[in-house]
Amino acid sequence: MNQISVGEVFQAYGENMGLELLAGQGGLGNVLTTSDVHRPGLALAGFVGLFTYDRVQVLGNTEMLYLGSYTRDKRVEILETVFQFDIPCMVVTDDNEVLPSMLELANRNQIPLFKTPFSTTKFAHLFSYHLDDVFAPRTAIHGSLVDVYGIGLLFTGRSGIGKSEIAIDLVERGHRLVADDVVLVSRKMQGIVVGSSGETLRDHMEIRGLGILNVRHMFGVRAVRLQKRIEVVVKLVEYDESATYDRIGLDEDWVSMLDVEVPQVTVPIYPGKNITVIAETIALNYQLKIQGYNTAQEFNRRLVEQMKQKRLRDNVSIRADVE
Repeated sequence: MNQISVGEVFQAYGENMGLELLAGQGGLGNVLTTSDVHRPGLALAGFVGLFTYDRVQVLGNTEMLYLGSYTRDKRVEILETVFQFDIPCMVVTDDNEVLPSMLELANRNQIPLFKTPFSTTKFAHLFSYHLDDVFAPRTAIHGSLVDVYGIGLLFTGRSGIGKSEIAIDLVERGHRLVADDVVLVSRKMQGIVVGSSGETLRDHMEIRGLGILNVRHMFGVRAVRLQKRIEVVVKLVEYDESATYDRIGLDEDWVSMLDVEVPQVTVPIYPGKNITVIAETIALNYQLKIQGYNTAQEFNRRLVEQMKQKRLRDNVSIRADVE
């Protein structure tokens, strides 16, 4: 399970989220395991049966107004109900005044207490924005990822089939390398998978016979990018005369990545075949599909229409002969 400490979040993103640490410094080592936040309204009212205390607890205008409606002793009693749990941290939003009893309980229970000028909605958005990547499901795939005409093409296939050679050829033609050999894949949101390179291999490629190449140094900063959405998987296979390959494109193939279905195109290769141009064509064809134009379906529609027209002409001709 991915996790990050409250202190690491505060150090990395605290300024962007307007966070000010008020109390509970001893709990900065508390661990976060989700980018979700929770508003403890029911817990403050006394119902803790479904209290998701393992999330960041956010107190906004409603919660602070509720606490302010009670006497000091009653507020302490209410807050003790919440602070008894192993809360990672608590954030008071909208620049609300933090109660002294909250500071005391935060220090006593070593629960970091923050304050931010942002509204609850804005803070929740910022928090999720910064931490979604930390908690995103991840995997590693053997392949090469290239940004071709703005479309992320992931080349897969057996070792030595030519994935890196295709990638470097695409870079030479003005496209951008994202990752080679090992592609780190993460699911950012429902239906989107993004590929990137690890720190060690970033901007580098291995070409058999040449060794390790630094693409950024050879082709410039415009030849690389940090990450890219994976939109099409290009599966490279050796040509087999006995195998059947798609000739029209009506039957779409899909591959699952982190429970996300991504379209896959299988390309048989053999000496002399220009895979680089084919890769560019795959990217352009995918762009057309995004814009609502499917060449294979349009061709099939025209073919069916022509067959109907021919059948009508034949029927007319037969009736004329009979008469």
